[in-house]
Parts: sequence; C-alpha cells; structure tokens
Amino acid sequence: MTHFKKIATKLSIIEKQVIATVNLLDEGATVPFISRYRKEATGSLDEVQVAAIRDRTQQLRELDKRREAILSSLTDMGKLTSELERQINAAETMVLLEDIYLPYRPKRKTRASIAREKGLQPLADMLFAQNRFDIQAEAERYISEEKGVADIEQALGGARDIIAEHISEDAAVRTKTRELFMAKGTFKSRVVPGKETEGIKYKDYFEWDEPVKSVPSHRILAMRRGEKEEILYLDVLPPEDEAIEQVEKAFLTGNNDAANQVRQAISDGYKRLLRPSMETEVRLLTKKRADEEAIRVFAENARQLLLAAPLGQKRTMAIDPGFRTGCKLVCLDEQGKLLEYTAVFPHTGAGQAKEAEKTVEHLFKKYDIQAIAIGNGTAGRETEAFVRKLNLPAAEIVMVNESGASIYSASDVAREEFPDKDVTVRGAVSIGRRLMDPLAELVKIDPKSIGVGQYQHDVDQNKLQASLDDTVISAVNAVGVELNTASKQILAYVSGLGPQLAQKIVEYRDENGAFKKRDQLKKVPRLGDKAYEQAAGFLRIHNAENPLDASAVHPERYALVAQMAKDKGCSLSDLMKDDKLRQSIPLQKYITESVGLPTLNDIMAELAKPGRDPREKFEAFSFTEGINSITDLKAGMKLPGIVTNLTAFGAFVDIGVHQDGLVHLSQITNRFIKDPNEVLKVQQQVEVTVTEVDVARKRISLSMKGDEPKKDNRTVAAKPQPSTPNSGNQPKRKDAAPETIWR
Repeated sequence: MTHFKKIATKLSIIEKQVIATVNLLDEGATVPFISRYRKEATGSLDEVQVAAIRDRTQQLRELDKRREAILSSLTDMGKLTSELERQINAAETMVLLEDIYLPYRPKRKTRASIAREKGLQPLADMLFAQNRFDIQAEAERYISEEKGVADIEQALGGARDIIAEHISEDAAVRTKTRELFMAKGTFKSRVVPGKETEGIKYKDYFEWDEPVKSVPSHRILAMRRGEKEEILYLDVLPPEDEAIEQVEKAFLTGNNDAANQVRQAISDGYKRLLRPSMETEVRLLTKKRADEEAIRVFAENARQLLLAAPLGQKRTMAIDPGFRTGCKLVCLDEQGKLLEYTAVFPHTGAGQAKEAEKTVEHLFKKYDIQAIAIGNGTAGRETEAFVRKLNLPAAEIVMVNESGASIYSASDVAREEFPDKDVTVRGAVSIGRRLMDPLAELVKIDPKSIGVGQYQHDVDQNKLQASLDDTVISAVNAVGVELNTASKQILAYVSGLGPQLAQKIVEYRDENGAFKKRDQLKKVPRLGDKAYEQAAGFLRIHNAENPLDASAVHPERYALVAQMAKDKGCSLSDLMKDDKLRQSIPLQKYITESVGLPTLNDIMAELAKPGRDPREKFEAFSFTEGINSITDLKAGMKLPGIVTNLTAFGAFVDIGVHQDGLVHLSQITNRFIKDPNEVLKVQQQVEVTVTEVDVARKRISLSMKGDEPKKDNRTVAAKPQPSTPNSGNQPKRKDAAPETIWR
C-alpha cells in the first residue's frame, strides 16, 4: 500500500487508479488493453501512465526483494539490530540501501581488515573518540612481532586504515559526497597522446570540461565511447578540498593528537576509497541518466517512423538502386506479393540504359503499376531521375528510406518468405512494402536497425529493447491489424499474443481459410480466453459477418451495441452509417458498473469510423532537381528535406545528397526550445538553408531559422525547386556544444 501511495504522488494521480492498474497488470493485462478497454477501472489513464505504473511497481518490488535479502544476510551474520532494521526498511532507493549494507557486506581482504586481524581495532576506536591521551604510549602497547606490528607507526597506520574504511563506508557521508559530485563535479576529457589523428572524429573532446550536473546525454555517451575506443582519457573531478572539508565536519570533533590522526585517516580514506568509489558511482549514475534520455529519443523517433503515412494497397514497382551492379527491380501486387523481379542497368552505358527503359515501361504496363518506390541509397537520386524521365502515366514516384532493408534481406524472416530469392531481391521487396505500409514491414526487423536513434549501441541494451518493444506494441495496437492478411511478425506484437500464438494463427488461417468472425480465434490451438480478451479488440476482419469485427469495439461490448440498435429499431449497419441515429442515443441510459461514459464515447467514435487508421494521409515528396551529392551544395541554398532522425542536439534532414545534414538545436527555430520534438517529427517535410559544407568530413550544417515547418504533415508533397542563395543565412551559435559524432 505504501508503494501505491508513492506511485500516485509521483504521477499526480489518485491511489485508486494505481491499485486498479497494478491489479490488472498482475492479472496479465497488457498496457494497450488497459488503456483502451479498462478506462472505468483506471480513471482513463493513457498508455504512458499505465507503463509508468508498471515500471515503477517493478522497481519498487525489486527494491523490496533486495531489502529482504539484506535483512536475511544480516540476520545470518548476527549483526541485525532494531535500529539497523529500521534504517533498512526506511531506505527508499537502491543506492541508499546498498550504502547502509556496505559496512557489513562480505568483502575480500582490505588494509582495514588486515589491521583488525592484527588487533588494532581498539586503538582505532580510541583515536576516533578524539579524547586527549598519549597516543605514542598507547600505540606502543600494540607492537607485536607475532601479529606483525613492528613499531608505533605501523600500529597508528593500521588504526588509521580502520578509521579510513569506516568513514568511507558511512551512509550519510556517502550520500553527501555523492550529492557534491553531482552538483559540483566536472567531466574532463583529454586525448590520449599519439591518438590525435586516429581519433579525429573526437576532436572537440580532446580538451573538454563540462559540469556533471548539466552535461547532456549525447556528450556523456560520446566521451564514454571515445574512452572505450582508447582515444580519450575521461575523469570525473570533484571539488576535492570542499569534499574533504565536508567529511572533516562530519567526523572531526577534537583538536589534539588523536584528532590529527583522524584527520590523516579522513584524507587517506577520501582519496584512496571514497573518491574512487564516488567517481565510479557518478559515472554509472550519469550513464544511466544518459541511457534513459537516449532511449527516450530513440523510442519516440521509432514510434514516429513506425506510424509514418502508408501509401496503402497499390500495385507497386520497387527499385533497389545501384551503379555497376545494376538496379534490382520487383513488382508487387496490392497485398505486397512478389509478382516478378529482374535487374536493369540504367547507369552503365547508353545501350543498357535504353534496355532498362524498355524493361521498366514493359513491366509498368504489364502489372498496371500505380506507384514506384526507389531506395534512397547509392544511385538513388540518379535512378529517380532516370525513372522520372520516362514520364510514366499517373504513377507516384517516391524515394523510400531503405535503412534496415539489408538487415531484413539477410534475416531468417526474409529467408522464410523468399527461400529461393537473392538478398538483393528481398531488399527491393522490403523497399516496396515499406512504401505501402511502413509499420507492417518495419516490425520484421530489429528496431535498432531502422535508421533512427542516438548512440543506440552504447546504451543499456536490455532497457533499450524493452523500450522499443513497448514502442512497437503501442504502434501496432494503435493502428490495429487486419487478421486475414497480417504476417506472423506483426501479429506477434498484438496485445496478448506473442510469437507462438501468432504462428498458430497463421497456421490455422492457412489450413482453414480466412477468418469470417473474431470468435473463430477461440478455435486456434492454445489461444485461450485471456489471450482472446487481450487481442480481439485490436484485430480487424473487413467484410466480416458482424460489421463490428472491422472496428475497435471489443467483442465484450457487442451485446451493448446490439441493444442500442434494437432500442433504435435499426440494424448494426444502419447504426454505423447514420450519424443522426448515433447522435440520438442517450448514452446515460447504458451506463453500468463496468461501462461508463469513456467506453461509451469510444464506442460511438468507432461506430462513426470503424477501424479508422490513425496515421496521416500519404503524400509524395520530391527533392530539388540537380542537387544529388554533397559537392553540389553551397552555403545559402534553400532546399526541401525530410526529417530522418531527431536527437537531443538537433535534427538530421535528408536533402537528397546521400548524407543527412544536421540542423543544430539552436538552428531549428527562432525561439528557445529544449527538445527538437517540440517542433519536429520524423518524416516531416521542412525547408532548410545550407549554412556550411565540409566535404572532407562529410558534414552538412543546416538552419531552419525563419522557416517554421508545417505542423500537420509528416511526408508531404513538394515540387522540385531550384536552389537559391540566402543572404540572411544564420551563423552557427558560438556557444553551441561539439556534436562531432553525428551518427
């Protein structure tokens, strides 16, 4: 119950909402199901709030588990006192819990433990009390050849070792020192001598200092990567004099010879034990903070990419471009089924280019192609220009981000789909399908490979995977899945299913034909009532026997909707088609203990637009003609572009030159923003101004100041534009931080 209160306070909600959510989670309900179909129980908490409750509950339960283990250990050692038990039960963080346990934790031999074995604990206690006494005479009593104490200095040194360890393990001192490191510490990076040329991409960090409290996540990860690659030395430097003085205030109580010994022990304990320990902790804490921010950015970018506007079910020609090796071309039907594939060579001579024209025109006419997808990799712009010159009638020609297509083409999923096809054919198919439905195609590859994110290979991989899984699950269930055409990969992300049940559904579909109603799911082997409850509302069956099967209305509410239709003297279909009928329904009449206005309003919205796809409407986009490579760019050019990635320090924009440009955070808008997401979304159209081009380092700096992006669209239409100089070009902010490792 204490946990519920903590979580409620943290999230600014009431305790009852937390209790209901935790109970549902413990019963096996998923985050999408709870937020969509259990609004009355949770008080209409959204997915973010439900996930936060889930994660915080798990953290607190892990804390309790560790607390129980520590109490058990102390009991076994016979060291658990009532006061120590009170402190352990009161600890609200894992760090504080470990600080309390530290003095008792079994450890390998230390200088202090060796001193205790020599019988020097009583001398250490006398010194630590800091009363006046003859320390030389007292220390002499501990000289023992048998115990290895040769003289007075060895006796006093051993006693100081005991005091030093005691001070460094004091929970209160550790807490205050940790806070000092975080508040006033400094990250300091320096180049390893002789690595200047090898580590040129870390040049901005060769001589870099920044406060721990304000260093952004991407720079922490950049410096750590440089350290890992042995290009940089990286240290966390505290205000040492202040840190030692802080410890002295906590322990120095006298002004005599004993106190002087304690002062020496404090200095030694801080430098030898406490400072290294705190530096390690601060590095871990800041790494955790940086990971969380990087994962948040990556997950948000991935969500935007997954929910990018789909072209829809159109007959599509997809081209994976190339120069010497040619362009791999495939033709797909409306469902993405491979109809034919070949290779054309439009860039290897006039003869082969002519042959390529004939092949493209023939296949275009043969399959009545409605759209052409061209990968944006090598030779992408050149291939686009080649296709556009053919003037194919009524065809949308779209450049498609092919990040991850090669990962898919070599994957087990691709081999299972196309066991007898070359990886290049599979890659072209993936490009075409990504245009038709980005979500359905992107779920087939590891989210880390879809071309968005920031230092994704440097962060905690387990936490990253958990976050990305949440993101994909949220996106899939937000859109809904057509049960009769969905791949097992996308079905696996539907609430309550998973890979095994997804496979069983596909097998059942293959053996028995298309599902005619949602209830048939109960006949799928191993798909029980709980899985059906969790999944049914997110699965769609168009042209089903019951029109509600194509909507997000959950089967558990079918009877309610049927009663509404009966009360109005009409059919379900009539109710779904007639706005006036729906608007005349007195919703208050249908409120029960389990069904309130939130659910009733959701039902009404679904009846109005059953199975509505929440994604934006697709519109094609074109880059500026004649700007195909980085060498074509000049400062001052204004160009259309597509946002491909958002990071903490800015936005990457594809302007059609095979190298994304960077719009630094300070150059996104004329007003101050902390996060690019305040203004931009992945796949959004923007207009940018080229401010700087570094061909040697393949760096393109861009600005959007004075050119606010449109807010409503993701990928939108843009006619090819000529490049024009911009006399009002904004210079890069002088105090902008180094962002050398862009991708």
